[in-house]
Amino acid sequence: MGETQFLSTKQGRRLAYHHTPGKGPTVVFLGGLKSDMEGTKAVFLEDWARKNGRAFLRFDYSGHGESSGAFTDGSIGDWAEDTAEAVGALTEGPLLPVGSSMGGWQALLLARAQPARVAGLVTIAAAPDFTEDGYWASFTDAQKRELEQEGHIELPSDYMEPYIITKRMIEDGRKQLVLRAPLDLPFPVRFLQGTADTAVSTSTAVKLLEHASGPDMHLRLVKDADHRFSDGPCLDLILQAIDEVDRAS
Repeated sequence: MGETQFLSTKQGRRLAYHHTPGKGPTVVFLGGLKSDMEGTKAVFLEDWARKNGRAFLRFDYSGHGESSGAFTDGSIGDWAEDTAEAVGALTEGPLLPVGSSMGGWQALLLARAQPARVAGLVTIAAAPDFTEDGYWASFTDAQKRELEQEGHIELPSDYMEPYIITKRMIEDGRKQLVLRAPLDLPFPVRFLQGTADTAVSTSTAVKLLEHASGPDMHLRLVKDADHRFSDGPCLDLILQAIDEVDRAS
């Protein structure tokens, strides 16, 4: 697996990463909120990349995993900066982002900012605009008052310890929304979504499919797959999606 390397960014952050050299497009795994690069999908894809001579990058956003900073200090925009810094410093040529959950939003932000570099895109339970459409839209008046007065609130999670959601994350998220304006994805795109996902609904996946425009875009719904999307059959579907994007790009 190799030793963790670190990248110092112009924003003063220290990002932990693992880079596998090989042929392109470079597969870049973008993890979810409070996830890290040691997750099942990230390590599985790195092993696949090494066996197949593919360039691959996995890294921790600031406030995640081995990278510097506290999670509660971060925001969607900060992690978009981290992604741009990582791919800018550590990769060359075309990219194939694979974004999971919040990483799907990050993949869309990367594609919007650098469309010329993106050869194709794969998302897994993508959660675009979740700070607004998921968190803020579901907050009670009491929670909104608590957020305003205390600067944060605590939310339970079906998949890990409770999330601390900050006022800054909500406010910054509004600057990063991708479903309120045209979203052109001019390359092969595969969206993967489990029907048993309790964190991201199938309606979110359909909304993204209907909103985005592009010449080669498919949504695959997987019956009974949950948000982790990391059992054997699901991992095989991720590889199949990467292969489809590769061949189509």
